[in-house]
Amino acid sequence: MAADPEKELFLKEFGQGYGYPNAPKNIDEIRATEFKRLNDVVYLDHGGATLYSELQMEHIFKDLNSTLYGNPHSQSSCSLMTNDIVGEARRQARLYLHVLSFFNASPGEYKCIFTSGATAALKLVGETFPWSSQSTYMYTMENHNSVLGIREYALGKGAAAVAVDIEDAADLDRRHGGKSDVKIIPHTVQRRGEDGCRTKEQTSDTYNLFAFPSECNFSGRRFNLDLVNVIKEDSYEMPGTSPRHSGHWVVLIDAAKGSATSPPDLSKYKADFVVVSFYKLFGYPTGIGALIARNESAKLLKKTYFSGGTVAASIADVDFYKRRDGIEERFEDGTLSFMSIASLHHGFRILNALTMSAISRHEMSLASYVRNALLNLTHVNGNRVCTLYGLNDPELSSNEMGPTVSFNLKRPDGSWFGHREVEKLASLSNIQLRTGCFCNPGACAKHLGLSHSDLLSNIEAGHVCWDDRDILHGKPTGAVRVSFGYMSTFEDARKFLKFIESSFVSLPAQATHLDLLRATPFHPAAEGVGVNTRYFLKSITVYPIKSCAGFSVESWPLSSTGLLHDREWLLKSLSGEILTQKKVPEMGFITTLVDLKLGLLIVESPRCKEKLQIELKSGQSIAGREVMEIYSQRYEVQGYCNEVDIWFSNAVGRSCTLVRSYASQNHMCAQSRSIRMCRDVDTRLNFVNEAQFLLISEESIADLNNRLRSKKHNGPNNWPPEVNPVRFRPNLVVSGGKPYAEDGWRSVRIGERNFTSMGGCNRCQMINTSFTAGTVQRSNEPLATLASYRRLKGKIFFGILLKLCDSIEQDAWLRVGQEVVANTD
Repeated sequence: MAADPEKELFLKEFGQGYGYPNAPKNIDEIRATEFKRLNDVVYLDHGGATLYSELQMEHIFKDLNSTLYGNPHSQSSCSLMTNDIVGEARRQARLYLHVLSFFNASPGEYKCIFTSGATAALKLVGETFPWSSQSTYMYTMENHNSVLGIREYALGKGAAAVAVDIEDAADLDRRHGGKSDVKIIPHTVQRRGEDGCRTKEQTSDTYNLFAFPSECNFSGRRFNLDLVNVIKEDSYEMPGTSPRHSGHWVVLIDAAKGSATSPPDLSKYKADFVVVSFYKLFGYPTGIGALIARNESAKLLKKTYFSGGTVAASIADVDFYKRRDGIEERFEDGTLSFMSIASLHHGFRILNALTMSAISRHEMSLASYVRNALLNLTHVNGNRVCTLYGLNDPELSSNEMGPTVSFNLKRPDGSWFGHREVEKLASLSNIQLRTGCFCNPGACAKHLGLSHSDLLSNIEAGHVCWDDRDILHGKPTGAVRVSFGYMSTFEDARKFLKFIESSFVSLPAQATHLDLLRATPFHPAAEGVGVNTRYFLKSITVYPIKSCAGFSVESWPLSSTGLLHDREWLLKSLSGEILTQKKVPEMGFITTLVDLKLGLLIVESPRCKEKLQIELKSGQSIAGREVMEIYSQRYEVQGYCNEVDIWFSNAVGRSCTLVRSYASQNHMCAQSRSIRMCRDVDTRLNFVNEAQFLLISEESIADLNNRLRSKKHNGPNNWPPEVNPVRFRPNLVVSGGKPYAEDGWRSVRIGERNFTSMGGCNRCQMINTSFTAGTVQRSNEPLATLASYRRLKGKIFFGILLKLCDSIEQDAWLRVGQEVVANTD
């Protein structure tokens, strides 16, 4: 095998921790035999969910196929066996690590309460904690939303709540010559209602709760577990106004993220409660977690509800019940997910074979390698490409960080690349990562430098979790996160870094594709728009139903909304969601035709025996009208009778309804300084995304196909074929001139009709879907190729959007063959 210089350098620096040299299988053997499904996919979202091993699943299926498990609340022999499995899973069975031993917790001191996940465990603590008006809920700013949610229980009972920042002993050692006191810096104390001001002092009967993560899921920063003892011993500084230190402090650790590499050692750090989620450890099963509760602390929790399994006796018509004595039995409502619990030891067996220390070293070697590489990236002008969160100083110990790298990227001019742009392009390169705030709003605001006014301004602008608003007011609203798992490899890390370098780093002598699109209009007139250039209309396509197939015509009438009947109908789910090919690709098999002479919309589907004919004029099949909002516009729409809705429901394989637009005049526009791209603001629109017409050129398609052929020549044999114009769903296809000359058009005259360019059309992954021989085929092309040379400010452009300038007072038609006169002034 040929030498790999890059890997040799990596192993020279990180080889002692990488690859499990002392385990039964090394990392290459693990990937080759237990994760064959990854193929060429780079999976870097282990902080969200790690992957299960194929060998692990084989053992689970073998176990379930050979063992009869019954309801643990029954007394049959198979149920008693289930009880034994559940009990073993709580403690330690045979040679396998199980929950309590995983945290080095003594069964005499701690109990394992199974829940449906880490969130359910946190909710259990919050709703049963003995809150009072003298209590305080204190939590670190860097906490998951599921931890912040406990605040609602505290405030609802009149308790105070306060977020804090921690300067731990390691920080202070560096700054104050070895002084090891922990400093807690409080934010504003929160109280609710009439108890806005605490009037009573805390007493010995007051219980307070402090919550922190063992590892921040945003930045990967590991918290010093000495915090457990510091809080309990009241040995910390807290300047300014803050809750008093009196009363009993109970400590909760959210170990859902940190346990994948460094589970808290409860023999050393006597936390009262620890929450864990098992799919974060070994991928399967999902929907099962645990609350590790210290026995004395569990007695503080005051549970109101009882259920099957939690009571020893109850009387139906008398106010009487007796709870079970066991701590686990009191809190595990209903029948446990015993099949999932029976699967846990197969996952723990994998971790035990590799050892947690080796897993931690392996993952940390990859994370350190990626951090160092990102920190060293610079643009051609010398400006840094990457801003890391949590660890910017390479001299800081990597032991303070988990195997998570959180960052944002900058352009050469210092402006930000949007994190959604990074995610979309990564997906096209088969790299799976995560972006946003990762349900950790405190860490997000802290690391991104977002003030309260910034956050409120973003919310007022419509920003919510998981949307595409990744840059607002010049600041990122989230970050990019890559996180490693026990099966991650050097090759994964390298492919990710190559992707970042090729997609976001400006290099010397690089004729940047951004120059192609940077001007307004997009393309200089010299690029094929001259006085001798002639263009002609080559095809006209109408798409009556949004996201369904269209039909081509030689001539077609215009209306105030564009091509007559174009995007005049759409399908929506029973919950009101608009159906498109992105989520329902089967819509692409629905063919449409408008027969103007017969006054019919004719629809066919391979899933329906009979074609459907809908009268264009209001007739007996029309149902009532309603108002609905789509793309920030209000539309008056009309529905159809049940027979029509049943036909379409059968065609797409889900319940839906057909509605028809009566053309709204409401509008919305988003304008950019560097690029003309706005939603049509003055004209009547049917159910289009941005404008009345989409135009592309045959020459642009030909250039794209040349690039695809070049990729295919240098790529695998299964490379996607060339694309035709239909893939882009254009209304108008023109020919003449040079590729992408249309980018520079400000206005267009087709025949006798005048149009204004609204700018470029931003493409999405829908163009990567093709329909061949009755099957849906998806790939990364052509969007991946377009992204390499048609990307600007996070958008990938192909084709231009037009609006009709002329008023339509009489018959106006477009015809194939008409001359197209472009104006770039």
